[in-house]
Amino acid sequence: MSDDAARFTAMYDACRQRVWAYVVSRAGRQVAEEVVSETFAVAWRRFGDVPCPPLPWLLTVARNVLRDTVRAEVRRASLAAELREWAEPAEDDIAEEVADRMALRRALASLSEEDREVLVLAAWQGLSPREAARVVGCSAAAMRVRLHRARKRLARAAGSGAAPVRSAAPLRVRTAGEDA
Repeated sequence: MSDDAARFTAMYDACRQRVWAYVVSRAGRQVAEEVVSETFAVAWRRFGDVPCPPLPWLLTVARNVLRDTVRAEVRRASLAAELREWAEPAEDDIAEEVADRMALRRALASLSEEDREVLVLAAWQGLSPREAARVVGCSAAAMRVRLHRARKRLARAAGSGAAPVRSAAPLRVRTAGEDA
C-alpha cells in the first residue's frame, strides 16, 4: 500500500464515524451513507489539500455535499409537484388559509437557497442570529443582515405589503401528501 493510501485509510478510520454522525444529525440515515461516501471521494481526489486535523475540512465537505444533494432532491420534488399540479383539476373553493400557505410556499420556492436556509434556521429552527451564523460560517452581524434581506425578499415574493415574517414560531409548510 502506498504512503498516501495508508494515510488516507488512517484518516478515514479516524473520521468516518464523526462525519457520518454529523450527516445523520442534519439529514437522517437515508442519505448519510451516500453523503459520507461522496465526502471521502472528494477527500481522496483532493488529498493534497486536506489539512491537519482533517475533521473540520471533512465536515465542511460533507455540508457542501449534503447541500448539493438536498438541492437536487428539491429540484426533483419541485418538478414532481409541478407536474401533479398540472394534472390535477383546479379547485374554485379554496379556504383562505390554504391559499395563504400556498402563496408562502411559492414565495419560499422562488427565493435563493441562501435566503431559504437563513429563513429556515431563524423561523423553523428558532435559532438566534448568532446561532444561525455559526451554522453557515459567518458573523452574527452578517447573519442579521442576511436575515433582514431574506425577510424583505420573502415579503416581496409573497406579494404582500405586510411586514416580513419575524416570528420565531415554527412555520409549517405541508408536503403534497399531507392534508391541508
